[in-house]
Amino acid sequence: MIPKVLHFCWFGKTSYPDEVKKCLESWDRLLPDYKKVIWNEENFDIHSNLYVKQAYGAKKYAFVSDYVRLYALFHYGGIYLDTDVEVVKNLDPFLEHAAFAGFEDEWVLSSATLGAMKHHPWIAQLLDLYKNKVFIFDDGSWVPIPNVVPITDLTERNFGLKRGNDYYQVLKDNLHIYPRDYFSPKSFHSRKITLTQNTHAIHHFNHSWA
Repeated sequence: MIPKVLHFCWFGKTSYPDEVKKCLESWDRLLPDYKKVIWNEENFDIHSNLYVKQAYGAKKYAFVSDYVRLYALFHYGGIYLDTDVEVVKNLDPFLEHAAFAGFEDEWVLSSATLGAMKHHPWIAQLLDLYKNKVFIFDDGSWVPIPNVVPITDLTERNFGLKRGNDYYQVLKDNLHIYPRDYFSPKSFHSRKITLTQNTHAIHHFNHSWA
């Protein structure tokens, strides 16, 4: 149901650092038959959304990618990966779902690895959050709220996600949520990696996409 397409973002027109190159190499090695689509200034209109336009103007490219990842998944379907995600197992088993994600910890979902079929309702609702959203307020200030917060809140409110437990859940509209060992076995706080037989990807929290 999910096409073999990998989406990733690289705005700012800089070269890849070594840690990104390592992750991209893992994609090529383990997902050789996936089409890779890089989203940047060449193929995405940064003026098409106010939030994106303001974030790009402030050179806060990570927040640009918060919107663009959802745009890509909604319009084309596939799997989105942050550029600091290392793939360690083939992702084909997840293509049978209508959409999927995983926990970052027991309270929030990770946005570093997301998958969905084209026009999935979950992605549509997440994308709608940016319709009237601004990145910079009238007084010139901005609040760097991680996108995992609104993603998790909406998924709990509208799709039945149960928080406080790191376990596999099948939600409304065939949305599958996996325990953190599948895509986020590395702790954001301690940086300790706990691999299991379920681990398919590692989010390294390098903030290289920033």
